[in-house]
Amino acid sequence: MLKTVITLTLLAASSLAAPQRFGGGRSSSSDDKSASILVDEFVLNPEGTYVYKYETSNGISASQTGGENGLYANGYFSYLDPEGQRVELTYLADEYGFQPQGSHLPVEPPAPDHVIKTLEVIRAAAGPDSELDIPMLEATIARLKATQG
Repeated sequence: MLKTVITLTLLAASSLAAPQRFGGGRSSSSDDKSASILVDEFVLNPEGTYVYKYETSNGISASQTGGENGLYANGYFSYLDPEGQRVELTYLADEYGFQPQGSHLPVEPPAPDHVIKTLEVIRAAAGPDSELDIPMLEATIARLKATQG
């Protein structure tokens, strides 16, 4: 009896641990396994700039340009989600961090007025010898103002 219970428990656990495939959309398993590379380009220039691009037959594509020995990058990638809808993301990565944009990403809520006013007071009070990164502070204020519409 105990052997039967253990066997059934192991059987149930292994079936639950197996990859699950739900209905609808494309079957990524077969498409991904048989995907071929349609475009594969890479250029590295002597001054440190580069460009790469690739596309596959199952709908994956990406492109990126960069420079200053990796200090910035600008690019995009896209793929088909399990429902067959194209997901696209563009991005800029620089001294201000990774800045992605895409319709599938959550949207920042409007910034409260008092937060923007506080940052403007800090910017106005910063003297010429301030250790604050004024361009970054101004970019943050502009981004927060843009959330207000």
